[in-house]
Amino acid sequence: MTSQTPPDPAEEILDIVDEHDNVVGQSPRGEAYARGLRHRCAFILVRDAEDRIFVHRRTPTKLVFPSMYDMFVGGVVGAGETYDEAALREAEEELGVSGLPRPVPLFRFLYEGGADGRRTWWSAVYEVRCTLPVNPQVEEVAWHDFLPEAEVERRLESWEWVPDGLDAYRRLRVHRAR
Repeated sequence: MTSQTPPDPAEEILDIVDEHDNVVGQSPRGEAYARGLRHRCAFILVRDAEDRIFVHRRTPTKLVFPSMYDMFVGGVVGAGETYDEAALREAEEELGVSGLPRPVPLFRFLYEGGADGRRTWWSAVYEVRCTLPVNPQVEEVAWHDFLPEAEVERRLESWEWVPDGLDAYRRLRVHRAR
């Protein structure tokens, strides 16, 4: 019996994009992060049957924003993958479910964060309803719960949130207000 070593996330190949979200090359994820190369990410806000939001704390082994809270599931868009494909794949992987409805695209924005300006990615924001029992990936999620949106709002100032997710959430509130 042989055990397979899980793939190294740093080796995943990503499309590198310009300021207009056009593909200009490809790079392993680890190199893209180290060199501050602009790539693509999908953010999926997951609600349960009672309209609560899936919130989780990232594991300390994550390449970016370890041990921080997030109100989105999601991640990088792989080379040649569409935002829509990545949104469904990432949501199912992180929630540990299959047969999830296709996430609904809401908007895109260019995230530019970090004091050094080297954290920049095109971000597609989605929403999906999950009525299935979740079983999040232990490699990705250290803690999780479905929280009422009012509770998420109360925690915005007291928990340490991933900065890109916090930016996406604030933009989502503005998007909804329109």
